[in-house]
Amino acid sequence: MNEIAPIRSQSGCLDSPVLRERGQREVFCGLTGIIWLHRKMQDAFFLVIGSRTCAHLLQSAAGVMIFAEPRFGTAILEETDLAGLADAQTELDKVVDQLLARRTDIKQLFLVGSCPSEVIKLDLTRAAERMTEKYAPSVRVLNFSGSGIETTFTQGEDACLAAMVPVLPATDQRQLLLVGALPDVVEEQAVSLLTEMGIGPIRVLPAPRSDADLGVGDGTVVALTQPFLGDTLGALERRGARHLPAPFPFGEEGTTAWLRAIADEFGVDQATFDRVTEAPRARARKAIAQAAESLRGKSIFFFPDSQLEIPLARFLTRECGMEAIEVGAPFIHKGIVGPDLDLLAQGPTLSEGQDVDLQLDRCRAARPDLTVCGLGLANPLEADGLATKWAIELVFTPVHFYEQAGDLAGLFSRPIRRASLLKLEAAE
Repeated sequence: MNEIAPIRSQSGCLDSPVLRERGQREVFCGLTGIIWLHRKMQDAFFLVIGSRTCAHLLQSAAGVMIFAEPRFGTAILEETDLAGLADAQTELDKVVDQLLARRTDIKQLFLVGSCPSEVIKLDLTRAAERMTEKYAPSVRVLNFSGSGIETTFTQGEDACLAAMVPVLPATDQRQLLLVGALPDVVEEQAVSLLTEMGIGPIRVLPAPRSDADLGVGDGTVVALTQPFLGDTLGALERRGARHLPAPFPFGEEGTTAWLRAIADEFGVDQATFDRVTEAPRARARKAIAQAAESLRGKSIFFFPDSQLEIPLARFLTRECGMEAIEVGAPFIHKGIVGPDLDLLAQGPTLSEGQDVDLQLDRCRAARPDLTVCGLGLANPLEADGLATKWAIELVFTPVHFYEQAGDLAGLFSRPIRRASLLKLEAAE
């Protein structure tokens, strides 16, 4: 593997010009976030107020068996609701009454707005307040928007967590708050590493249950695990919490820098830090080197989709030897991804937002070795002879921290190897 370039004192792409596009977008809606959030919060239920299309999207994305009882569902807006012939608030009250009567395990109920409910201006904030008064203290009712009208799919998680922050209890306790939904095995690895360094208490948002000992206040230090949580971070800062800016924990370098920022904040000495991280760092470097053999020297093009694009571009260019042609992101929050931009070498085009036809033209002209994009763009680009990687797979797959670093590199190396094999077969 190429040697990791040293962290520079000057800005990498932090001050580079950004191409801002405001045209047609190709992304999933924020309802998709429910698919991983309902697995994290064991006593929560996500009730989407939407159409049959919303229900089909969730059912297809989750792959739920017909006999399963998931922690999400859809209150279907019928033609009478959309036409204003029925009182949608009254109908919603009936659905919630039936749901909570049948599912007594629900302690948090999220009313999730969709494109249809927003088009008819259904006031879910008022509904949540009314239901909270009715069902408190046994059930807490919150609301957020998962509409795809103005958001991309990872912003569903951001909206959900941001809705939870105002109702968290106040605390002055000095604590570390890890913010962002991670697979359980990955979250356990992160907490284990930090605990071994003597850091604590450690809290996580979202917590598995609503009765978790989770509060926020002036003593709270926030470490984000996902780069798409801008609204949540803003809500936490308004409650007095303080953010620790750091590269995101993708790959060996990013994970080490993320842990180092926390360790410095909590006064962990270098010897302790090295003792805890030395072995997993070595495993990560070895795993990345094996997976990156087919990535070195290859070019990559990112369409804006998940907001993971900038940290991933940093990982792939610095640790896997790839060349980034364009790095597109739905939104560039420099207060969050600034440390990753600072490490990303100047050269790639940075784009924010999307005008899909213009970006497709740039991609086809550049002919990258690998294109990271949404499902809707992958087949047309594959038909043009371009290898692609589905952006949504990077959200559903464990990719954070040391033990997943090799798997992360492998997600990008496999489509390149597949494309090479297909070319060989075609040439024979």
